[in-house]
Amino acid sequence: MLIPLDYYRILGLPIQATAEQLQQAHRDRTLQLPRREYSEVAIVARKQLLDEACAVLSDSEGRKAYDASFLAKTYDRESEAAQEAKHQRSKTSAGTATVLQDAGETAPAESKALEAAPDPHTPSIEIDDNQFVGALLILQELGEYELVQKLGRPYLNNGSIAIAEGRFGDPQLVRPDIVLTVSLACLELGREQWQQGQYENAAKSLEAGQELLLRESLFASVRGEMQADIYKLRPYNILELLSLPEEKVAERRRGLQILREMLQERGGIDGSGDDRSGLGIEDFLRFVQQMRKHLTSSEQQALFEAEAGRPSAVATYLSVYTLLAQGFAARQPSMIRRAKLMLMQLGRRQDVHLEKAVCSLLLGQTEEASRALELSSEKEPLAFIREHSQDSPDLLPGLCLYAEHWLQEEVFPHFRDLANESVSLKDYFADPKVQAYLEALPQDAETANEWVVVQPRSGKPPGRLQPTAGRSPAAIPAQPPTAKQGASTVTLTPVPGEASTAASGTKSQATVAASSAVAPVSLPIATVPHPADSTSKQRRRQHSGRSGASGNGLKGDFVDRARTKAAEITTQVKSMPPNRLALFIVAGVLSLLFLWLILSLLANAMQALSGPLRGEQALVRLEEPPVEIPALAAAPEPSATGAVSGAMTEVAARDLVQSWLSAKAAALGPNHAVEELKQVLTEPALSRWQLMAEAQQRNNAHQRYVHKLQVDAVKTNPTNPDRAQVEAQVAEKAEVFDRDQLVSSRNENLRVRYDLIRQEGQWRIMDWQVIK
Repeated sequence: MLIPLDYYRILGLPIQATAEQLQQAHRDRTLQLPRREYSEVAIVARKQLLDEACAVLSDSEGRKAYDASFLAKTYDRESEAAQEAKHQRSKTSAGTATVLQDAGETAPAESKALEAAPDPHTPSIEIDDNQFVGALLILQELGEYELVQKLGRPYLNNGSIAIAEGRFGDPQLVRPDIVLTVSLACLELGREQWQQGQYENAAKSLEAGQELLLRESLFASVRGEMQADIYKLRPYNILELLSLPEEKVAERRRGLQILREMLQERGGIDGSGDDRSGLGIEDFLRFVQQMRKHLTSSEQQALFEAEAGRPSAVATYLSVYTLLAQGFAARQPSMIRRAKLMLMQLGRRQDVHLEKAVCSLLLGQTEEASRALELSSEKEPLAFIREHSQDSPDLLPGLCLYAEHWLQEEVFPHFRDLANESVSLKDYFADPKVQAYLEALPQDAETANEWVVVQPRSGKPPGRLQPTAGRSPAAIPAQPPTAKQGASTVTLTPVPGEASTAASGTKSQATVAASSAVAPVSLPIATVPHPADSTSKQRRRQHSGRSGASGNGLKGDFVDRARTKAAEITTQVKSMPPNRLALFIVAGVLSLLFLWLILSLLANAMQALSGPLRGEQALVRLEEPPVEIPALAAAPEPSATGAVSGAMTEVAARDLVQSWLSAKAAALGPNHAVEELKQVLTEPALSRWQLMAEAQQRNNAHQRYVHKLQVDAVKTNPTNPDRAQVEAQVAEKAEVFDRDQLVSSRNENLRVRYDLIRQEGQWRIMDWQVIK
């Protein structure tokens, strides 16, 4: 049978090679044995071809005759008939190459042999049938991967009896050799296409080889190599599929499906599971950031809101971006309100006050936006906001300019359908749908659950996907993978045009910061804006419709609003007639005197009721008690903030957790006893709960708790006696009040794992997690 090979290629030599080079090449090729999975039949057939090539080319007369035939086939011009035949054959070959991706091909081997016949003008050699496996092996080593599949696959499909009849040798040995050679050709072809950036084709080649091996139930190790490459290829394949035009619905849907499979294996965007892609948490976050610009806002909303339910702090934050972008672009403030509620979920561990200020601004809650800015620790954005609010009594003009810039430069560019949209707060507030929603927006506090189910993770410090200008994750600086066999890691190829978005002087660039410990634990209580009267609302609508869509125009609107309000109050006071003003003052003084008289009478009455009984007075001295006080036999129950020392037993654990629950009720209660938290908590929980309690105190909000506690398990660290864990069942009933008005209540039964540490002899609670 004819094989499209020549003796020079078999030895890997040019036609000008000397006799010494021939001998050296023969020795080298003979010593370079193929993979150990090949049988002795394949190795012997390969060596026979190497020996034959060396023998023909080493004989001077035989080499001259071979060279004449070789050069004639190489340089003879093709006739018109030959050109037409080649054209038809190439069309058939292309169809065959496509069909070869399907391992279920059933065409007869004889018709495939005709398709695989070598070109008459391509150098070829005649070989024995028992050398066919060796020829395939040499072609595979020379990188002729498509030709190997074209020649070998027809004999592996149903309907071919050539192997079973023993045409190429022992069927029990020959068939596995052909399967191995064809599958290795698929593997190397996939890696070659991967290097060339043809990720979808690479995936198809690898899957075709894997399917062949699965069908034949052979060479599990080779199948494992293919599967490993398929896993590492998935991020590239996702980027290629999602970057297709939106008309390619099926392909883009396949890309999203592959992405969801990766997320499931990882346990979420910031999960610590192994999807075998070789990407760590931070690398995967960069990949997600690079991928986002190929997704529409609706696609991102469906993806990230589903991921946020794991729960996932990063997915929650990306959902905030999506809701903000969609809500602003579609003029749907309800979506912005949902984004604000999600930010409250993140506020326990991360500083998202700046983002909350933007949400409050877009919801018309200007006072709440100002309070959020006061809590923010973002220095550069706040400096930018203050700089552009110098002529205003508040920070709203600078916040408007910052929000407009942030949405335009940092939010919209990450959405396929919004990248070219312009941002105008004036147009947003002038929209009738927005005005109607803001008018109907309730002014009550938006409360949230303090407990969120969190899976225990590693002890790394929590990170965050940086949200605002200059903190958006950069694209992946990477190089394409090489085609070398056995590469263990790959890096993502940067998408053309992908670059870090630079803020206009407001923030410095930073990369993604996230770790497996990132997770929301509880939700803070929302700040409550003072209800605005209808006059101020009407004025805000009038100002929002004024000319000037830029930040300067908005700045003037908010400054005018503030100044107009102040002028109205001053004018109302000054416009009072003198007589009415004097009468008002006299009435106020008389009311105060009357109130003082009533309070005095009540105080005297209470003193009379609480005074000593008539009759003989008891002789009580201040320097000694009236009766002897016996010593207590046992220590009293711990107070709300009682410290626990000694060994960590079940009783001590119950006392410590009960002290924490009491301290929590005191710190978040109407008296806001924040100092009691220091007696029970330590970092990182202490600073988090202090900030929460202080924020509620500033907002005139508080909570009332009723707790029931049952300790289930106490575990002391065997290597560190100063560390322990306590698992307990906590039944919590909470009522949330805003300015003494009940706004919500909840009743929950939770299983909580507390992390304890002993500091200076006293046990403290470091943190806790709600477990399933």
